Amino acid sequence: AYLLDIGLDPVTDSITTQFAKKPKLAEPNIKALEIGYHYAEEHHTDSCGLLIQASDAVGDQILIDGNSGAAMGALYAGATVVGWYPITPSTSVVEAFERFAGRYRLDPDTGKRRYAAIQAEDELAAIGIAIGAGWNGARAFTATSGPGISLMSEFLGLAYFTEIPVVLINVQRSGPSTGMPTRTQQSDLLACAYASHGDTRNVLLFPSDPHECFEMTADAFDLADRLQTPVIVMSDLDLGMNDHLCAPFSWDDQRRYDRGKVLSGEELDQLEKKWGRYLDIDKDGICYRTLPGAHPEKGAYTTRGTSHNEYAAYTEGSAAYERGMNRLLNKWETARRLVPLPEIVIRDKQKKLGAFFFGSTTASATEALDRLEEGGIAVNSMRIKAFPFQAEVFDFISQHDLVFAIEQNRDCQMQILLAGECLVAPGKMMPVTNFNGLPITARMITNQVHTTLLSREKSFVSPAPVAQEETS
Repeated sequence: AYLLDIGLDPVTDSITTQFAKKPKLAEPNIKALEIGYHYAEEHHTDSCGLLIQASDAVGDQILIDGNSGAAMGALYAGATVVGWYPITPSTSVVEAFERFAGRYRLDPDTGKRRYAAIQAEDELAAIGIAIGAGWNGARAFTATSGPGISLMSEFLGLAYFTEIPVVLINVQRSGPSTGMPTRTQQSDLLACAYASHGDTRNVLLFPSDPHECFEMTADAFDLADRLQTPVIVMSDLDLGMNDHLCAPFSWDDQRRYDRGKVLSGEELDQLEKKWGRYLDIDKDGICYRTLPGAHPEKGAYTTRGTSHNEYAAYTEGSAAYERGMNRLLNKWETARRLVPLPEIVIRDKQKKLGAFFFGSTTASATEALDRLEEGGIAVNSMRIKAFPFQAEVFDFISQHDLVFAIEQNRDCQMQILLAGECLVAPGKMMPVTNFNGLPITARMITNQVHTTLLSREKSFVSPAPVAQEETS
């Protein structure tokens, strides 16, 4: 505390927090801290030449973990309900949300909590709580990891088909089954994109640092409300639980939540025609919904997971079912226009080589492509930020001769997703993967790129020499 010029107060506060439930243990530890601090202060006035002063080398960046960023994003987005079941590495998302909400989500007059954090008996119940709260008009979410996604799939299908907004923060870990709970991976893409049986498609967001965990989680609540569908924030253990430098969080106080198409009692009275829960009035695939208690007579409907017509009545009629499923597909096209666009960097105007990456691989991939360019290999890049994919994603892949798929899973799940959605020829994309549970590194990427290029008949490499250590 003395040599690093931290001072007593921050460390004292940390000890007090650590032993909040055992204050008798805090007192002797604080005493020990003070004795050591004052000893150093008296006997090492020159700090032994070790005194470290604060530096502005990182500018205004902050050091924080992605789970805390996601929790703060949920708080600022207006979330008031979280249903959860503990699972590594997502538990700290809810713990952080409870910590923040315990300070900022209290009634100013009574001090009572204005939020509900409910630990359920299992993951299925956890997402059921969040969906029920979303149906009732609250902004609600849950957080889990791969095994939880498997258990939550049935309820994700219910929310998709009945069109109830819910946000899910998936902090991915190594699988399958229990896998490696304390290791990182990006291996839940296919499980989340098409979660549940039948034809389902879920909106996915891919944050690359804690700042984007904050922003994308906040945006996820607007998207879920506007699209009336589940939105899944795809973090991972490395991003979620480790500290990263990132831009400081900011919030526009003029921002207003996008609650989507919700009819009030007054609006129901003004309707000239009969209201139908699943009538596509605006032809964008998104219907108008009501909340419980909005009107004593109008606006009520039965929420069912079985096939239904435009007025929420049960039917197994083929025509009504097809209309409903095609409308959901139309909503998917609307979602395509609302999710974040990819970030594209052009290094080679001839567009011979390209690469795509997403999420926590961003920093390593960017460093690797910089090194490759220094060695004479120019690779254009595309950072994918969301699913559904936009035309820019399709165009990037089609315009390049060869595209490297940089991801952290064995089966190249993003490549599979792109091949299916973009109808890309199988040989167009080449995998650059790591699935050992540790974060992918720039060296891993450059080595695999060199190996791929050397193995192909067509040369993509410019005459500039490549440093030996880059090819070893």
